[in-house]
Amino acid sequence: MRDFHLSGRSTVISKNGMCAASHPLAAQTAIKILESGGNAVDAGIAAAMVLNICEPQMTGLGGDCFALLQPPGSTEFIGLNASGRAPKALSAMRLRDQGHKIIADNSAASVTIPGAVDGFITLSKDWGKLPLPDVLAPAIHYAEQGVPVAERVAYDWAQSLSNLQGNARDLYGFSGKAPQIGQVFRARGQAEVLRRIAKQGRAGFYEGEVAEDFVDTLAAQGGVHTLDDFSATKCDYVEPVRGEYKGFELIELPPNGQGSIAILIANILGHFDMAALDPFGSQRAHLEAEAVKLAYNARDRFIADPSAMGDKLDHLLAKQTAADLAALIDLDKAMDWEFRRAGSVHKETVYLTVVDKDRMALSLIYSIFHSFGSGIASDKFGILLQNRGAGFSLEAGHPNEAMGGKRPMHTIIPGMMHKPGAFLIPFGVMGGQYQANGHMRFLSNIADFGMDIQSAIDAPRCFAHAEVLAMEQGYGSDTRDALTKMGHRVTNPKNPIGGAQAIMIKDGVLFGASDPRKDGCALGY
Repeated sequence: MRDFHLSGRSTVISKNGMCAASHPLAAQTAIKILESGGNAVDAGIAAAMVLNICEPQMTGLGGDCFALLQPPGSTEFIGLNASGRAPKALSAMRLRDQGHKIIADNSAASVTIPGAVDGFITLSKDWGKLPLPDVLAPAIHYAEQGVPVAERVAYDWAQSLSNLQGNARDLYGFSGKAPQIGQVFRARGQAEVLRRIAKQGRAGFYEGEVAEDFVDTLAAQGGVHTLDDFSATKCDYVEPVRGEYKGFELIELPPNGQGSIAILIANILGHFDMAALDPFGSQRAHLEAEAVKLAYNARDRFIADPSAMGDKLDHLLAKQTAADLAALIDLDKAMDWEFRRAGSVHKETVYLTVVDKDRMALSLIYSIFHSFGSGIASDKFGILLQNRGAGFSLEAGHPNEAMGGKRPMHTIIPGMMHKPGAFLIPFGVMGGQYQANGHMRFLSNIADFGMDIQSAIDAPRCFAHAEVLAMEQGYGSDTRDALTKMGHRVTNPKNPIGGAQAIMIKDGVLFGASDPRKDGCALGY
């Protein structure tokens, strides 16, 4: 139990249904859908579509999504990969011949085909209860009427305004400036696209006028996208991967995402007595940083479209791999950095989780990659297009080498964890490449240090990346000094590290938690 003398928030507790999301209007929308007879899938889709308007810098119809689902009364987990592929005509060789070393974040070449809409329609058809028009109605309303810009959203918007290009500057700028807190943002073009999806299903997005708008806009920017690329888009059900950590099971999605890397970090840290350490002390931060360096090095060498990985997933999940990597960690000294970057990595994502009265549990993550994606908005409808293709490598022969029809390495991952016979927690940690690290830290906070889910989210974070150890302000100076003496380059990040949402199902009761680093909340009924 938290110290009520100090600032903080309590877990939200209810019995019927619950949503935890990064914006209150999304959580409220999900609860209304549940109360009107919808299930967790209906509520999750409705909330995600509202987030398009509440957090346009983070997510939108032009992006990708991944989901983990546990049906009511089942012990099985279902995975959905709704990440888009590169247009068939994309060629790493051609880009190299043009002198490119990487795929530029704001280029048409960085735009992969949006996969999220197909994913949402598939989930609705296979698992939802309500008609799709009813599920999309709240987002259409908010897109038409507008949403006051929230505090964290305004902060992020101001930092990323320069990412916008062309007509996107007018659609997502307020007279050339970022919005002030409380200014109203509307997206009437998006409302029209949502109406077409509601009436026509996926054809309203991947065919006809909307798809033509995407193709024409990208062609003007030098893109090689075709109508066939859009009409061929299809999500896939996938078998989740699992890892065990001190009696807890961590459930993740397989590549092209980095969920297996969260399991690899857990397997490495399982070789150390983490529970004996100070949760906010230097030794825990050091061990986590070293494990992350090793695991992310493997990620950047191996994670790619499954068609290009061979048997590398089995290697990443093997206990011997973790044992060999754990043996490389010096308890008193930071190792040198040896990264081979797979591509661009960034941090703009939304995550939400919903549990309904029948205990269907949904863990959903949805993103346009960089803040405002590629910065390219479609000319007619104003839909921002993701730049997930910037996550490809242009290195010849790399498993993640850019190629037509391939999915790039993805940073966004939904998660679930459970202690068999005790509880289930659908959860996610936003923050781009931090997410695999964040999943393990959340798990360790609970498994090693006995924190409740809100405390596990609130706790200060650190992240070893880009040759530094970024540490949030919640760490003390003694911890920072000790890590510096170990050889870490300790820095203070400009922004907090990531954001998280979680729901715990225990003894028939729902406990919700939401990250104060964002504007959101958990709501139940």
